[in-house]
Amino acid sequence: MAPSHALRCCKRAVNWIPVLFIHLVVGWSYYAYVVELCVYTIPNNEERISYLVLFHVSITMFIWSYWKSIWSTPASPTKAFCLPRAEKELYEREERAERQQEILKKVARNLPVYTRTVGGAVRYCDSCQVIKPDRCHHCSTCEMCVLKMDHHCPWVNNCVGFSNYKFFILFLAYASLYCVVICATVVQYFIKFWTKQLPDTHAKFHILFLFFVAALFFISILSLLSYHLWLVGKNRTTIEAFRAPAFSNGPDKNGFSLGFSRNVAEVFGDEGKYWIFPIFSSLGDGQSFVTRLVHIDPEQANSVLQHNGKRQVFSFLTSF
Repeated sequence: MAPSHALRCCKRAVNWIPVLFIHLVVGWSYYAYVVELCVYTIPNNEERISYLVLFHVSITMFIWSYWKSIWSTPASPTKAFCLPRAEKELYEREERAERQQEILKKVARNLPVYTRTVGGAVRYCDSCQVIKPDRCHHCSTCEMCVLKMDHHCPWVNNCVGFSNYKFFILFLAYASLYCVVICATVVQYFIKFWTKQLPDTHAKFHILFLFFVAALFFISILSLLSYHLWLVGKNRTTIEAFRAPAFSNGPDKNGFSLGFSRNVAEVFGDEGKYWIFPIFSSLGDGQSFVTRLVHIDPEQANSVLQHNGKRQVFSFLTSF
């Protein structure tokens, strides 16, 4: 037991290395920009002040959203998705998989669960001992079932899912903005140092390296941000993009898509004033989702969505 516990502690410590690396890079970039660029290199006070204000606004939003992505506890299924005591005892005693599925299907009838495994079985987590809600998956790193799990991100050492997906996207967006601010304001001094229009000082290395690092990070982050914005527009998770969720009528990669504007609102909320801030505003509870309106014509579906709202649409769908 002791060696196993020690290994788990070591593994958890190692998992923080990417986060530490990001903090060290950001800490160095802060020193290089504020001290080496603004204090020692820029001669004009107005330019220096305007750069400092713009820089601190971007880094504040970046760090705020990054820390929210790290420290937001992944949401997990409630006790409603646990097997009742009697059914749980039957399930654990039963050795036949077919009979276990019968028990699970009986309990799942009273739950808002509409997705199945590819083979049509009720999705059940033996580790957490819960019937998995739609879009919920077990994370082996976090050792728990995570609602609307997208992926486990080593750069935030946390699962990205229902509780922090908005924060994660904002983290990518503000990280890109942070890199753009650095590149746009440093480029003229980068050129002057590179062409030897400025004397070689201790600031030269920091400014040259700062530009290269910001440009490289921007390219890599922008590609990831673009991918996740595409996922938001389609109302898919990374897991669902690789493996379409299976419903009673088979796999459907667009099963949760409700149209672009509604898909965006699922993650960012109905009120646009909260979109740019890392404040939780996603719709729903992460355990039940409106599925694509495939049983009625598109005009009627759009009318229901606009006039009745999400909760009533869900009731409308479950009547089929």
